[in-house]
Amino acid sequence: MTARSPLPYLKRALLAVLFLGAMTGGAAAVDDQAILAKKPPRQLSAFGFFADAARQVPATGVLPFAPRTPLFTDFAEKRRFVYLPDGQSAAYDAREAFAFPVGSALIKTFAYAAADRPGGLRLVETRVLLRQEQGWEAWAYVWNEAQSEAELKIAGAKLPMEIPLPGGAVEAITYAVPNKAQCKGCHELSGEIVPIGPKARNLNHVFDYAEGPQNQLARWAAAGILSGLPDRGDIPAVPDWLDEAAPLDARARAWLDINCAHCHRAEGPASNSGLFLTWDEQDPVALGIGKRPVAAGRGAGHLKVDIEPGDPGASILVYRVESNEPGVMMPELGRTLTEPRAVALLRAWVASME
Repeated sequence: MTARSPLPYLKRALLAVLFLGAMTGGAAAVDDQAILAKKPPRQLSAFGFFADAARQVPATGVLPFAPRTPLFTDFAEKRRFVYLPDGQSAAYDAREAFAFPVGSALIKTFAYAAADRPGGLRLVETRVLLRQEQGWEAWAYVWNEAQSEAELKIAGAKLPMEIPLPGGAVEAITYAVPNKAQCKGCHELSGEIVPIGPKARNLNHVFDYAEGPQNQLARWAAAGILSGLPDRGDIPAVPDWLDEAAPLDARARAWLDINCAHCHRAEGPASNSGLFLTWDEQDPVALGIGKRPVAAGRGAGHLKVDIEPGDPGASILVYRVESNEPGVMMPELGRTLTEPRAVALLRAWVASME
């Protein structure tokens, strides 16, 4: 009896390895020099962040992640990834974004569901935060129609498009890609650009990795990209704002923390408002309860206080989140539409106050 050639088995084994690579991060290598370069590359592909960019499959060493409650951007779906140089780790912080080493990158793609596109997504833009020697740099890249490449847009862009809404409707909007200065408008903290999402409270939940579900912080620590992680019971956590089983106050505070608190905090661009909406803020007046605005202008409408307990209709905070009028709406960047579920949540939260 003659022995069978091992070639078919080797071919199947190779295909299995390639498939696993596509699920967990492909063989492409990230270009560390592109991250550190003073002048960003014109094309997103130069970084090497993706093994299959159209399907948002990350390259080896690039890890997907997601906050429990995400920032609202006109109902866009987002794919987030983190990259750290080999052998480096971010330092755990209980309150602020982790301290990332030089050469790190945070990548966020904005997309909408589209059955006729690779991976079922229409990619719109990918924003990158690059940790360089002098600090973080932020850049936006806009995807072409073929979904084969994204081009640098320093001055931003206005993109007329139709987007799907929750419930199946479609709406025409002008999608706004931020310019360089606008990136700093949201990411500024004490005069420096910093990340917003990768904080302990946002990542302390289970993420469905290709290899199976796992707590993100535990996964980061196991991968060697996060140091100083304390015992699980000592780590803060926000709820999913859409989880009606979670306490109403926690859901509302989680939404305000991720959507508003990067500006509305003592160290942020909106510090002069006196309205501080961070997750751990304890002062009722700083949260807006019974607080008169510093400058009662057009944005306040005819209303007198930021939050009128028991009366969402008399509360400036609800009024501005509900509006989509430039100069009135909050957040003022990153959206043209109103998220009705968030408005309903904040209305219920204010109505529950005594």
